[in-house]
Amino acid sequence: MSILNVLLTRDHLVVAVDTLAEDARTGAHSAGAKLLLIPQHNLALATRGSTQFFLRIYELTLQASFRADFTMEQLSAELGLVVDQLWPNYQKAAAEAGLPLEQLGTELVLGGWSPKNGRMMATAYAKSDSQCPTRVQPIGGQLASPGEPLQAVTPSMSQTDLMAHARLQASYLNGQMGRQVAGGRLLAGFLQNGQAVVKDLGAI
Repeated sequence: MSILNVLLTRDHLVVAVDTLAEDARTGAHSAGAKLLLIPQHNLALATRGSTQFFLRIYELTLQASFRADFTMEQLSAELGLVVDQLWPNYQKAAAEAGLPLEQLGTELVLGGWSPKNGRMMATAYAKSDSQCPTRVQPIGGQLASPGEPLQAVTPSMSQTDLMAHARLQASYLNGQMGRQVAGGRLLAGFLQNGQAVVKDLGAI
């Protein structure tokens, strides 16, 4: 359980995540990288859910980014299929480790500058059940996960508002679970054509 927020305009993309990571077996907390860049193509990949699965997806997307014919559009189209292909092995490994399968799940966002379309674009992917294909959803203007605490809040790219919204979400998630599952620090990626900056906005 984590925070994953996306705000998108034609010229700007903001992706915000918390850093709280939890060892699935021991419950120990640490700081996790849930937002990573593919800088040569001005793209960001972010996650909510299993960080181990996320790192495997990032490895594959990074390898794909070296192809001479690489395009953001092709990667966006392929990523849902890649998640479907990898999920059974991830589920099997989790079962062998004694982890409850009903708690497995991942949400991913791939976004950045599209030279083909001349604008920022982003796509969300969600997977929790091997019997169902990955849900793929182009992001029109915003995505907030979890969205419930922010239903009455006006979306904003200001750093102060990004932090305030993340604190609402962390409080909601921790209250729902009865323990700390979201928190740490808030990392935000700010992308525009020719530039990607990741900022630590402080403790949630």
